[in-house]
Amino acid sequence: QVQLVESGGGLVQAGGSLRLSCAASGRTFSSYNMGWFRQAPGKEREFVADITWSGGTTWYGDSVKGRFTLSRDNVQNTVYLQMNSLKPEDTGIYYCAARSRGTYSKSAYDYWGQGTQVTVSS
Repeated sequence: QVQLVESGGGLVQAGGSLRLSCAASGRTFSSYNMGWFRQAPGKEREFVADITWSGGTTWYGDSVKGRFTLSRDNVQNTVYLQMNSLKPEDTGIYYCAARSRGTYSKSAYDYWGQGTQVTVSS
């Protein structure tokens, strides 16, 4: 079992930055690939970014490429999502998730956090 707790969300103006954190506890964190998804009101949960267990490879959704950076610290059992040049359309609840197999589709993730709200004002 892996427990995930997100933090760092909040209200920010367009063009600003936020850094989200996801702290993991439980089974061996470093064996999991980690991802972030987001969900805006009335919309499907959308892939944002994913990072391999070693941190060697990352993937990003098209809408965040070049603006968001995902990293991890396997000593601190934490992943970080640095979000720059934020836009109002980045508003939503951001969820951290862990997967031990497969690709970065929603169904591949075994564990999910409760989410943290990000609101970007225009």
